[in-house]
Amino acid sequence: MFINPSMKDLLLAARFLKGKVRHTPTEQSLPLSEIVGGEVYLKWENQQLTGSFKMRGALNKMFSLTEEEKKRGVVTASSGNHAQGIAIAASMLKVKATICVPGVCPETKKKAIKRYGGQWVELVVAGHFYDDAEAKAHSLEKEKGMTYISSFEDPYIICGAGTAGLEMMMDEPEIDTIIVPAGGGGLISGVALAAKTLRPDVEIWGVQSVSSQPYVASWPIGRVVEVEYKDSLADGLTGGIPQSLLDLSRIRVKGFIAVSEEEIAKAIAWLFREHHQVVEGAGAVGVAALLSGKISGWGRKTGIIISGGNIDHLTLEEILRKY
Repeated sequence: MFINPSMKDLLLAARFLKGKVRHTPTEQSLPLSEIVGGEVYLKWENQQLTGSFKMRGALNKMFSLTEEEKKRGVVTASSGNHAQGIAIAASMLKVKATICVPGVCPETKKKAIKRYGGQWVELVVAGHFYDDAEAKAHSLEKEKGMTYISSFEDPYIICGAGTAGLEMMMDEPEIDTIIVPAGGGGLISGVALAAKTLRPDVEIWGVQSVSSQPYVASWPIGRVVEVEYKDSLADGLTGGIPQSLLDLSRIRVKGFIAVSEEEIAKAIAWLFREHHQVVEGAGAVGVAALLSGKISGWGRKTGIIISGGNIDHLTLEEILRKY
């Protein structure tokens, strides 16, 4: 599958989403700027409706469906955040949605999916990791003839997610480095499209957890390779990646790095302590990359996408007690 949406596609997504999602703040982090020796700006997508950037792509995709596709009902796989956006759209459109989540999906995300979707959503817990949920969703697609919606490998999803990058560049057009959490690749592909179109010399870096780092492993050879998956605080980033988005990332992304589980936990605690913001593991990996020194912000103007804030309160309490 070849996927390479245009800036026009992204601008159409931005026009559609105006008034439907929040233009979240892009704010300078003075304490992080002091630590790294450069200007650092945080894009607070944890303040987005549903607590994650995922609503952008989910709404953009769901409202693009044909009447026939909606009639068949939709099925999707999600680690939890994409599902909440699909649930809201399903309720708005009165479309039946079956949402498959893995066993590692936090309870707070499961409850939100049910709350947002109400009678229009059926929640299915399948296996342990994201790939298990995706396999279940594809089996339901074939078995029931439903319309499958990918949480990342889709131009509407990519362009919807990319509006977060467009907002960041409009708010701070002189940013020269953007650090993006990298799961399936929809967010980083969209952000890179927006940012590189507006400022071709901007560097885009993707961050994964060492517990799930298919982009880091696949990047050097340009071919998707199998990696071992482990439980992660960054549950929203776990799972395999498609060759299509690896190919797309090589057009605009500078590279990918991985941070440890301890570095993610420290970043979650740091963001809570210094900015009084609740951020989930996936949303904290960019800050972890700077705090750990794995990406340098020295003398640069760096933007970080804080992609979400849907963390279980018990997990957050445990991290805050430890760090």
